Order: sequence, then structure tokens, then C-alpha cells
Amino acid sequence: MDGNNPRNFPSLQAWDSTYNAPMDSLISRHAGLYTDLYELTMGQGYFLSGTADKPAAFDYFFRDMPFKGGYVIFAGLNSLLEALETFAYGEDDLEYLRGLGFKGPFLEYLRKFRFHGRVFSVREGEVVFPLEPLMRVEGTLFECQVIETLLLNFLNFESLIATKASRMILAARGRRVVDFGLRRAQGLAGIQASRAAAIGGVEATSNVLASFFYGLTPSGTQAHSWVQSFPDELSAFRKYAEIYPDNCILLVDTYNTLKSGIPNAITVAGELERRGHKLAGIRLDSGDLAYLSKHAREMLDGAGLHSVKIVASNQLDEVLIKSLLDQGAPINAFGVGTKLVTGQDSPALDGVYKLCQLEGLPRLKISENVAKTSLPGIKKVVRYTDPDGFFYADGILLEGEKSVEYVHNPVFPEQKSRVAHCFPASLLYKVMEDGKTLTRLTVQEAAAYAKEGLAKLSPERKRFENPHTYKVGISSRLMELREELVHRHSNGGQ
Repeated sequence: MDGNNPRNFPSLQAWDSTYNAPMDSLISRHAGLYTDLYELTMGQGYFLSGTADKPAAFDYFFRDMPFKGGYVIFAGLNSLLEALETFAYGEDDLEYLRGLGFKGPFLEYLRKFRFHGRVFSVREGEVVFPLEPLMRVEGTLFECQVIETLLLNFLNFESLIATKASRMILAARGRRVVDFGLRRAQGLAGIQASRAAAIGGVEATSNVLASFFYGLTPSGTQAHSWVQSFPDELSAFRKYAEIYPDNCILLVDTYNTLKSGIPNAITVAGELERRGHKLAGIRLDSGDLAYLSKHAREMLDGAGLHSVKIVASNQLDEVLIKSLLDQGAPINAFGVGTKLVTGQDSPALDGVYKLCQLEGLPRLKISENVAKTSLPGIKKVVRYTDPDGFFYADGILLEGEKSVEYVHNPVFPEQKSRVAHCFPASLLYKVMEDGKTLTRLTVQEAAAYAKEGLAKLSPERKRFENPHTYKVGISSRLMELREELVHRHSNGGQ
């Protein structure tokens, strides 16, 4: 956890015009404008009312599971920390804000502003659940407030995609999964999508920029246009095999998969073997993938090509991958794209960012829906592991609490779970102090950490249909504090 990217890949902070990096111009150079307008209107309000520099703390958490699933993989932490390190307002930013009507004294305040807060977070790649604080930001009221939109944008998106990727990995049952999604991603979000997919367990990506940036494994062969650009399919296969004899995967469905594509691939495989090489695989990108893959395997094996792999692509997600394997499809690897990088069928994680303390006093947001009443004060999250080594429950405790015997359901407090028999471990740790990153995981380390965590999550909580709900509870003291503040505010703050 030294924070270095493999092979000295540049960090977001290090990108400059040398790399001609699009993310640099949109975020690093204008991080202060990567926000919703109301953050700045509130910020000016805090400044003019003399409250901007009051000490504050905010919690980040989400309320509902995406994909009707049983867990989320936390991602986006490094992207956020790198952006916070560059968070500032340049002269062109200030001139733009002046044109929007922001006042001179506030613009001078922004000119000198840098983020100097503290950030506490779960690790990137952590398996997490609804309602528990996954990050706490401490600093002045203004600096905690003004980064809200950026924080939510990064954490919600990358956590969503990492979770979707991990579901596909589970469905693939040990077979390789490759990210093909850049062309279908929402603009530059494709860069973060490939990063998040890797944390979720995807082994490689077609995204060359993300591969360069994060040290991912790039992967890609040819499109139908390669085959179409030659007089015939066999000529296209032969030329590709001539150029790439040791990494040759042939796309066999341009014309007729079973009558020409696979027979031509078998011909080229024989020619490669006579030259001392082997055909690596074939790819199916259309049609009935279960039917075609079974016949392809029969034809390949009949020609003695047992080592040739079958790769499938075309609008795949975890449900389709599971269905294919349940049907006995002999597919060795899956290329996933649109449904990965867009998070179908849950296109957004509902993460929120709420004030929990101001000037040392706990604060909360009240709702008629108990689930939407926030948890006040400075808190810690404790994970309880049962004697068999599986995650049993997570407890949300006030920071000063040492241990608890029970945790209560946040929505139905009369329901409680005993955790005294379990092994506790704190999940939140300090990752930034005075605006400087203290520790971080590489993408590869975060992916390994996510894999390790998922292995400790019981199978019934990872299933796709009606997964068992993981227990997240609050301590008695936190429950009492929430009730006290709700009662006080319901009676006019008395």
C-alpha cells in the first residue's frame, strides 16, 4: 500500500499536457467547478454569514442495493483523493464565477482555497452494505460542502460499476471476463468504468487509455470490418494469423459461423501449427451463443484443436452469462460491454452525503421515513466475523464506544442481533490529512482485496435472486442519540 501505480504509471495529479489527457483538462485544471451550482451558492452564503470556517463533518453512504443484489464493492476512492489534491480555483474559473454574479470578497476567498480536510474511508474494494458510513470528511463547513458533488459523482459511479463487474465474475465461474465497454460508455466516464471494472475483478480491457493510466491488461483482436476488408474470410484470417501468430483469436461470425467461419478458422489453425504456432481462440459475437459454442467445440475438437478457446460477446450481463453456463455452453471467456459500463439495470447508486456534526455537536436530517433519517455524530463501522470466518454483521457505533453486545436494526430498532460472539474489525481509517493522501491501494491491490472480501461473504448473500439481507445495525447509544435529536427537533429544537 505504498500508493504507487505499477510500472510508474502517472497519477491523475501528474498528468499534464505531455499526455494530452482529457481528464486533466476537465478535472485537474478545473476541479473547483466540478460541482453543482448550489454548492457554490451555499458556499458564498456560508462565507457572507461568517460560518464558512466552522468545523464540520459529513458522512457518505447509500440506502438501496443496486441490481437487487446483496452487496456493493466500494470503488472510486483513489479517483476522489487525486481530485481533492488538485482542488483549486484558477483565474479563468474565478472570471467565470464573477460572470455568474458571485461577489468579489468570496472570489478572493476561492482564489486562496485549497482542500485541507481529513478523510476517513473504508478501503477501496471493500464489500459494503446500505446505511453504513463508508466515508467521513472532516474540515471546515465550506470545504466539506463544496466537494459534495465531486465526491458523489466519483464514488457512486465507480462503486456501481465495480459491483456490476463482480456479479459478472461470479456468474462466469472462474472463466475470463474482459471489458469491451468503452465505445458504449457515457463519454469520459468510460475511463473510470474500466478502472472500476478491474476492481470488480475483470481481468482485461479493450480501453487502451485506461490500460496505460492504471496498469491494466489491454485486450483486443479484430472487428467484422477486418474480415469484410478482404476479398474473402479465409484471406482475412490468414493475414491476421501471419501478423499475430502467437495471439491469434479469429472472429468467426461475419458471414456464416458454422459453414464458413469455423471451418476457415480450423484451416488457419492447421497452417499455424505447421509453422510452429497455435490458434489461441475464436470469438462468437452474434446468434444463439449456447448453440453455436457447442457446435464450435465439437468441430474444433473433431479437428484435434482442443486447446483453442471460445470467446463470446454481444450484450452479455451476469444473467446471460449464468444462463449460458447453466445450458452447458463450452465458453472459455466473455467479452462484456454496454451492460457493464452503464450499470444496467441499475444505472445509478443512490449514495448521499449528509452533515453529521457541526462545531462539535451532532446533527441529523429528519424524515418521516425512518430509513431516510440520517445518523448523527462521529461514528465508526465495525465488521463482525463469525467463528467460521464469514462476515456476520456490520455495526455502526459512536466513535468512543469500545464494544457492544448487540446491534439494532436502524429502521426497526426492536430487532437486534447479538455480535458479542464475533470477531470485530474497524472498517474506517484515515486516508487523507491536511488535503494530502496518506495511503492508497493500486487497482490491482483493490481487486485482490475485493476478491478476498467476497470469499468471506456467504453464498446466499451473493446469489442473484432474492439474496439474503446482510445485517447492518446501530449501537444502543447511537440509537438513543438519534431519538433524542429527533425528539428535540420535533419540538421546535427545545
